[in-house]
Amino acid sequence: MTTPSPVPDAASMPGKIMLVGIGPGSEAHMTARARQAIEEADTVIGYVTYIKLVADLLEGKEIIRKSMTEELDRAVSALDAARQGRKVALISSGDAGVYGMAGPTYEVLFQAGWTPDDPVQVEIIPGASALNSCAALVGAPLTHDFCAISLSDLLTPWPTIARRLDAVAMADFVVALYNPKSGRRTRQIVEAQRLFLRHRRPDTPVAIVKSAYRRREQILFTTLDQMAEAEIGMLSTVLIGNSNTFVRHGLMVTPRGYANKYDLEQGGNTRDGERRGRSLSTGLLGWLDTLQAEHAAGLDIDTLAARHRLPVDYIRSTLLDAVTETAAQAEASA
Repeated sequence: MTTPSPVPDAASMPGKIMLVGIGPGSEAHMTARARQAIEEADTVIGYVTYIKLVADLLEGKEIIRKSMTEELDRAVSALDAARQGRKVALISSGDAGVYGMAGPTYEVLFQAGWTPDDPVQVEIIPGASALNSCAALVGAPLTHDFCAISLSDLLTPWPTIARRLDAVAMADFVVALYNPKSGRRTRQIVEAQRLFLRHRRPDTPVAIVKSAYRRREQILFTTLDQMAEAEIGMLSTVLIGNSNTFVRHGLMVTPRGYANKYDLEQGGNTRDGERRGRSLSTGLLGWLDTLQAEHAAGLDIDTLAARHRLPVDYIRSTLLDAVTETAAQAEASA
């Protein structure tokens, strides 16, 4: 612990908690506001590894180092210091609001009776999360819909995690897996692979990035069926592509969907039935027309649900709404 700066007079200067996302860990990828917040802080609190990443900004400050599993203790320490009139930088790697310290801190604050009108003010300073940093290193895997799921079952029941994995695998999201594996948690990544293989091709592209933008950065491209055999640890983020993701020239890319509307080999002209600036012919309105036509042709609701891979009750209510809307339009025009 370095020699702390003098404690301000709490009566004259209310404290402040700054929840700082420092990005992937390299100085070049830390925002100016994140650096400024750490520089103006009297006290800096964080996991020991994150403290090392900002060591050049800590001279003359009180440093409170905590272990990986002491998130609530970090938040309590931050509130205690702020109540004493200190400016506190509570740091997270990536973004403080993405698997970071923002949530636990607000839980502690609310438990202590804090409100936004409290003299102790709170500022969240965003940073690039692991999925952004890792994606930038491997290409453009997040160009279409994506989500993040943590495989850590330290605080979340495994059935909850498994349901989420199964749902997003079926829905064809690109997925970033956080906390995929540790010294004690080794089977979770295997179970995640098992769930994804129920819905995705074995050759689905996967990128594994360790320590993005840090000294021991490692990048590995593999496939879904080989994913669990790769070297993966707590400093790794696993990016699983969707059904359209590809790897070419060492770059992982998920198409945005332009090929659905434009003929890219013919100068980008629109395909038959498509119009620039308008929804796809298979967008919502076009799909509703198709659904009604299929139902009118004799396909029952169960068959339609299976064909479109959507819940039976959703198909039923959608068709009912269409009938109601058609009736209302007919009555209005009568």
